[in-house]
Amino acid sequence: MTSAVEVRRSARRSRTVSAYREGERTIVLIPARMSEAEEQRWVGLMLDKLAAQENRRVIGDSALAERAERLSVQYFDGRARPASVRWVTNQNTRWGSCTPAEGSIRLSHRLQGMPEYVVDYVLLHELAHLLVPGHGPRFWRLLEAYPRTERARGYLEGVVAADRLPSLPPARDE
Repeated sequence: MTSAVEVRRSARRSRTVSAYREGERTIVLIPARMSEAEEQRWVGLMLDKLAAQENRRVIGDSALAERAERLSVQYFDGRARPASVRWVTNQNTRWGSCTPAEGSIRLSHRLQGMPEYVVDYVLLHELAHLLVPGHGPRFWRLLEAYPRTERARGYLEGVVAADRLPSLPPARDE
């Protein structure tokens, strides 16, 4: 899950507590006046809340295969028919891969928890490879049918760029 929790106190924050993931860290934002005991309680609550949200977003292999089938019908008239669609944990430089000869599609576990339109784009990208190998003009014309292609590609490019940013020391309230 995450390797570190960073608590950021703010004098401007009066009552609300929020949390989000930032790479391998979880950032918890709390009011500056909060006691250590309250901080610990809220950190635990927010970690549980984030974990529950992420677990709801992760779909299993069978649901992923059903999703691929629906997308194929919707965007490719059902012509892309994968033999298998599954999550894998050994793809750290690719978002997905396809072996057309076997009809197998694999999506990186790193996509889990990303917006649905991003996962759908990667699924469609791999489904398109069942119809057209390579990334030529015919391949990209297939993907033009999906209205969120550019947005999803931009999202993924942003994730890659964020991973390459240098780590900065935590900000200090002065």
